[in-house]
Amino acid sequence: MRFTFVTLFKSLVEGYFSDSILSRAIDKDIIDVDYLNPRDYSQNKHQKVDDTAFGGGAGMVMYPQPLWDALEDLKKQNEDVYIIFLTPVAKQFVQNDAKRLSKKSHIAFVSGRYEGIDERIIENFADEVFSIGDYILTGGELPSLVMCDAISRNVDGVLGNSDSLSVESFESSLLEAPTFSKPQVYNEMEVPSEFLKGNHSKIRSLKLSLSESKTKFFRPKQLLKHKAEQRLS
Repeated sequence: MRFTFVTLFKSLVEGYFSDSILSRAIDKDIIDVDYLNPRDYSQNKHQKVDDTAFGGGAGMVMYPQPLWDALEDLKKQNEDVYIIFLTPVAKQFVQNDAKRLSKKSHIAFVSGRYEGIDERIIENFADEVFSIGDYILTGGELPSLVMCDAISRNVDGVLGNSDSLSVESFESSLLEAPTFSKPQVYNEMEVPSEFLKGNHSKIRSLKLSLSESKTKFFRPKQLLKHKAEQRLS
């Protein structure tokens, strides 16, 4: 699977792929990462990519020509590229999106800067538009990385043990149960005894109870959804 980061700041992105799971996935040719800088397409002699906004307001806007030409060139190289824009004024990215998008062969993430991107570019090129949360960042690079990481984990072969996907939070209406490791006692805090006895039925029951407790505390609406699903099953 190929990921293209359309960004003015490649250095903010590339370091993330130098270690750990995604680095190994690149080494194994499971995923591929490349970069496209709209500034390289600017017809302005100073390679300018932003200008003032019509209608007033603070800040600058990425104006159409450089980014438009960059994305047109990208589509000429691969007409099947799936182009995603990152913006706070969009639907929120969730786990089901990560699973669905992991089936694509080539995804391009377009990272805005300044006060945003001229809307005409989004209307012409966007296959989907996503937000990662109700807050404002200085650019789209971090949301792009968040999405790339979440999508990549669902690509076959990226995780060493694919079974780990099935027990994570957001694979059901419940949040994932707490996890514990050795030692059994640390700073006078003990691992729940049922985890140590090898009775898998009781362990599953305890994990379910802990999942429900955590979901009730952090995401009460999801617990109500879970209980409704249980009544229908």
